[in-house]
Amino acid sequence: MQSVDGKVATPAGLGHFSSKGFWGGGLRVEVLSGLTVALALVPEAVAFAIIAGVNPLVGLYAAFMVGLLASLFGGRPGMISGATGAMAVVMVHLVAEHGVKYLFAAVVLTGLIQVAVGVMRLGKFIRIVPHPVMLGFVNGLAIVIFLAQLSQFKVAGPETPRVIGSGVGQFMAYTSQQGMGSVVGEKVWMSGTPLYIFCGFIALTMLIMYVLPKITKAFPSALAGILVVSVLVIGFGIDTSTVVDMLDEGQSIRGGFPSFLPLDVPWTFETLGIILPYAVILAAVGLIESLLTLTLIDEMTDTRGRGNRECVGQGIANSVCGLFGGMGGCAMIGQSMININSGGRGRLSGISAALFLLGFILFGSSLIEQIPMAALVGVMFMVVIATFEWSSFRILKKTPLKDAFVLILVSAVTVMTDLAIAVVVGVIVSALIFAWEHARHIHVVKRDDPDGSRVYELNGPLFFGCINEFRDFFDPANDPDDVVIEFRNSRVVDHSAIEAIDNLAEKYRQAGKTLHLRHLSEDCQLLLHKAGDMVEVNVLEDPHYHVADDELG
Repeated sequence: MQSVDGKVATPAGLGHFSSKGFWGGGLRVEVLSGLTVALALVPEAVAFAIIAGVNPLVGLYAAFMVGLLASLFGGRPGMISGATGAMAVVMVHLVAEHGVKYLFAAVVLTGLIQVAVGVMRLGKFIRIVPHPVMLGFVNGLAIVIFLAQLSQFKVAGPETPRVIGSGVGQFMAYTSQQGMGSVVGEKVWMSGTPLYIFCGFIALTMLIMYVLPKITKAFPSALAGILVVSVLVIGFGIDTSTVVDMLDEGQSIRGGFPSFLPLDVPWTFETLGIILPYAVILAAVGLIESLLTLTLIDEMTDTRGRGNRECVGQGIANSVCGLFGGMGGCAMIGQSMININSGGRGRLSGISAALFLLGFILFGSSLIEQIPMAALVGVMFMVVIATFEWSSFRILKKTPLKDAFVLILVSAVTVMTDLAIAVVVGVIVSALIFAWEHARHIHVVKRDDPDGSRVYELNGPLFFGCINEFRDFFDPANDPDDVVIEFRNSRVVDHSAIEAIDNLAEKYRQAGKTLHLRHLSEDCQLLLHKAGDMVEVNVLEDPHYHVADDELG
């Protein structure tokens, strides 16, 4: 199997490099791609830690550990994992109510649940996500990434207090007196010269990322943009916001190597009752986002990841992360896109990103804190452009109205809530639309056999959505004594169908007539057999009849 850049993917998903060999251009590209990702991971990890209400180092440690272990044990080489906003918004309530120690315990339990999902091979159910839901997921996520960057256009204004309102509604606000704009709160929108400088460096970063690949692909364009803008800002002493401005006063991304932290919570059922709901939600959110990102990268690289192995890898990463003081995480579509677009395809890119990030924490914090936020925002804007499915605007006019509705719905829910809820809503709505449409497809051909029996030949699946139509097809009062329902072109799908058959049989029995079911497939007969005495009708066997699915199975 070939990826889009001509590199060979190993069947086991163990990563791959160019035909020049491990020490050829592939190694260099993987490492440089990892460095690019690591630089982009820093502000994301810090921001998500702040959202969750924990120290920034807790987010950075999570990005390192989850990124490293998911790259080693996961099922999708080239995919980047770390602390994410989707999981952070779930964690904030647990941290606020019970403290960070309960968060670490919940993250460990989250990992165990994810490992169990992988071992039970439930990751395959990501295949039930319809294509319109995938498009909505991608577009919504691109919008979320874009909106997340807007906070970088705010800066701390001088603390000039003024009173707004009176009485109970009185509170203090801060305004800027240096052309930076004004707003209620501690941060204000940029304006004037600072805004022009910030936007100029964003545009320069995006221009480098657009032009450089047309000249050479030997060096990641995102890394080139970050380096060029950083050299200009630091070399000329230009006043613009940097990574350090994201931190509270006195905070730093400098720290030591993560150390083992035994779970310091009571080992009681009460504790389990507190952390289990959060762990289940975190596991579901993490796996949904990871498996959808895996599917997206599969399509981009024309390779195939292993969903169940990714579940296990994410679980191992989260359990270890919780034991070493990290907030846990999952796949990050933004950083994964940076990695893929920079040439990272194998496990080494993810491993390199994690190790570079650890190096920043241990040794390079002073340098990393000087990186201009404009460069990182420019990189993420290019990720937004590359991630958004612009073709969806064109196909909206060509696709069925229901698919267009699902696409827009999932995008909107993604922006308003989170990715996991959006995907679940999209799948449910798609399933309901499918059920509604197929409920109208069932129909019956009625005929009388020479032996005097009446045959109702059923066409289409029999399930909850078409039960009323099914009942209306029959006339127990006027039918002959012997009635046959022909299931050659139909299936008994669910409990509602069984109940409908049972009620119909009871009506014929009360009328002194007999109802037969003929040509039921083996799976339908098994379903009726499991129903036991609930269905008291005669199933006619036909040894010469086989359903195609049964013959293949």
